[in-house]
Amino acid sequence: MDKRIGAQLYTVCKSIQTLEDFDESLRKIKEIGYQIVQISGTPLAAADMKPLLDKYGLEVVVTHRDYEDFLKNPEEIIEYNKLLGCQFCGISYMEKNYRESSESVSKFIAGINQASEKLRQAGLYLGYHNHAFEFAKQDGTFIMDRIIEETDPENVKFIVDTYWLQVGGMNPAGYIRKLGERAMAIHFKDLKMNIDNKFEMAEIGEGNFDWDEIIKACGEAGTKWALVEQDVCQRDPFESLKMSYDYLRTKGFC
Repeated sequence: MDKRIGAQLYTVCKSIQTLEDFDESLRKIKEIGYQIVQISGTPLAAADMKPLLDKYGLEVVVTHRDYEDFLKNPEEIIEYNKLLGCQFCGISYMEKNYRESSESVSKFIAGINQASEKLRQAGLYLGYHNHAFEFAKQDGTFIMDRIIEETDPENVKFIVDTYWLQVGGMNPAGYIRKLGERAMAIHFKDLKMNIDNKFEMAEIGEGNFDWDEIIKACGEAGTKWALVEQDVCQRDPFESLKMSYDYLRTKGFC
């Protein structure tokens, strides 16, 4: 497992909407110590981002795009990733209309398989990013199990989100082990309970997860990359990224 902990840029999505802000955000992320990133949450073109990523020595290891993009223009996605020097592109979200019935899930999976073949022919991998709704059951089967079992394991990998696994009732470490090498990238995201009996996203080490066990599971599974993601921060997102980075350094990351 690559011990360079990554920053999922969706964490700072409000600060990467223009090239000027993207530049400043990368500077802050590099200053914290991050060396790898995931591109997500920005409308910027790959050709415009690449020089700035090179400027700060930040390697792109994962990108996210909408499912419809994979269906309508896979060639553009391939070009986008190749310009960024990234071989792993994830589907960011499964829209509600694709999870309303067993038939709609089948249609969604068929689209994944079709797109993944085109990406593999170009030397890229397609990844699916889980939330919690995939652990709803249809006809007694988790939607997530269908995505796993009905996609080609050589073409389709996973971007595993620890927080959403827990919300969905799964054990993060156990599920990472279940996926094995198909868990190509992991979103490290902590879950914290508050005194109002509600849970919320938290900086790594500030919540309730057993990170020693999760990190061990990543190593056993053959995970390539771990990236810090925090969709909702209770403080400045860059401060949250630093807190998570500093904690993970105590666990052997750099």
